[in-house]
Amino acid sequence: VQLQASGGGSVQAGGSLRLSCSASGRTVSGYIMGWFRQAPGKEREYVASISWNDDRRYYADFVKGRFAISRDSAKNTVYLQMNSLKVDDTAVYFCAASRGVGFPFDYWGQGTLVTVSS
Repeated sequence: VQLQASGGGSVQAGGSLRLSCSASGRTVSGYIMGWFRQAPGKEREYVASISWNDDRRYYADFVKGRFAISRDSAKNTVYLQMNSLKVDDTAVYFCAASRGVGFPFDYWGQGTLVTVSS
């Protein structure tokens, strides 16, 4: 599976961005798709994930109520809608894929930079 993330950019605090992650090489049916981020000087952290088949969605506490993950099966694409962005959301955002429950996220996209200014 090849993953291509896009949609990053610069935005002021309180603004919104939508990230996209397009999967190719095979269908991701049955996979769990996730978003992670890595801020400068910090370790990569989990943001959100979605189970492709049953649409179950999970979020890190720090994005609940602000971010929403979704997927478009026809386009083999997963999205991360980010609202009410904060300066602390500044990071490189990565999409990743897991073959399912119990499997690690072992497919990764290249990352897209999100910069939130005050």
